[in-house]
Amino acid sequence: MSSRTVIRHGLVITASDEIHADVLVEDGRIAALATPDSQSWTADRVIDATGKYVIPGGVDAHTHMELPFGGTHASDTFATGTRAAAWGGTTTIVDFAVQSVGHTLREGLDAWHAKAEGNCAIDYAFHMIVSDVNDETLKEMDLLVEEGITSFKQFMAYPGVFYSDDGQILRAMQRSAENGGLIMMHAENGIAIDVLVQQALARGETDPRYHGEVRKALLEAEATHRAIRLAQVAGAPLYVVHVSATEAVTELARARDEGLNVFGETCPQYLFLSADNLAEPDFEGAKYVCSTPLRPREHQAALWRALRTNDLQVVSTDHCPFCFTGQKELGRGDFSKIPNGLPGVENRMDLLHQAVVDGRISRRRWIEIACATPARMFGLYPKKGTIAPGSDADIVLYDPHAEQVMSAATHHMNVDYSAYEGKRVTGRVETVLSRGEPVIVQREYTGRAGHGVFTPRSTCQYLN
Repeated sequence: MSSRTVIRHGLVITASDEIHADVLVEDGRIAALATPDSQSWTADRVIDATGKYVIPGGVDAHTHMELPFGGTHASDTFATGTRAAAWGGTTTIVDFAVQSVGHTLREGLDAWHAKAEGNCAIDYAFHMIVSDVNDETLKEMDLLVEEGITSFKQFMAYPGVFYSDDGQILRAMQRSAENGGLIMMHAENGIAIDVLVQQALARGETDPRYHGEVRKALLEAEATHRAIRLAQVAGAPLYVVHVSATEAVTELARARDEGLNVFGETCPQYLFLSADNLAEPDFEGAKYVCSTPLRPREHQAALWRALRTNDLQVVSTDHCPFCFTGQKELGRGDFSKIPNGLPGVENRMDLLHQAVVDGRISRRRWIEIACATPARMFGLYPKKGTIAPGSDADIVLYDPHAEQVMSAATHHMNVDYSAYEGKRVTGRVETVLSRGEPVIVQREYTGRAGHGVFTPRSTCQYLN
């Protein structure tokens, strides 16, 4: 059955343009854009976008649905997490499949396919966490690139769980230099951090705020520097995830000034929250425990500046929610046992629009860092991340004047608190199409589990 939708009288915003245009959608793809009312298109569905922005659906390139961690698992399933993403104007997530030590990449990938298939409200893709570098793993990396899993995450943190040493990292980087894959790095010196954790606990420093104090900004910067130089030795590109510290930004900027293929991502929590939240009394600070940790507020200025200068290119969420009751509480009396992660997949597009309202970034830069660049970085563009003929009709009607108050009482993520409780923002998602199908219509959910499909990716488009 062929279907046609026309979106009329909106302001179409992409990373490169802002134009008043009508948009024609046919059979799940964008068929044409035209000057308003210049075409007498007939359609099954006509959407009036007067006074609204018409933007590409967000691409969140860093989520962890159902992730096992610290004796529990992230509270959002692929069903609840992708539904919440749609409510927030995100129409594609790239989640992380996990290789456990002693197991193959294929086993990890198959397990994540089983979690996601038939459950997602929006389209999804996978990165692969490489926890066990050996000859077989390296061969498997080549096979995964061929089937559209073109990025591999490694950890300099979490010894005994995800940690890779410098030799393992170098070998994986050398392989990615050959097969076109992109290495993503959690850059923190986990060996040194573990020493500081044990020393803090021995001193009786057990509250959540010490999580931030032991995971020092200098140890993020040191690991970022080391990852950059290992990538340089390997002749490989590098993408550093969840950059939080001024000193780490400095390392990325220096590498980019040297002409290296080094990229960086930050997250809304580092732009809008701070170490003050970790220090909230009565164990409330546990809600804000994530790694890299929230930093003192003065780090925010460097992150915003780097987003404006393109030393940071992407804002993803690192969405990894754990309920306060029963999950975060596992760390009462020992901050090192608090599950690491924050909810945010529903909040990213709105928080970044607030940055537009506040004059921190432009409208086009909003779309660039939240839609177009993550799509290009991870081989999804122009299928995802833009509004252009031939692109998937992943389209959001956004009301730039609506006001909302963020709250756990109204959000759709499967978690019992909001990291942004009580925050007032201007701008709100009104209607969402995923491949032309309505998922949200006038603030009513009309989507379904199973509409979202696995989306293979090409290699990083900044390296072609």
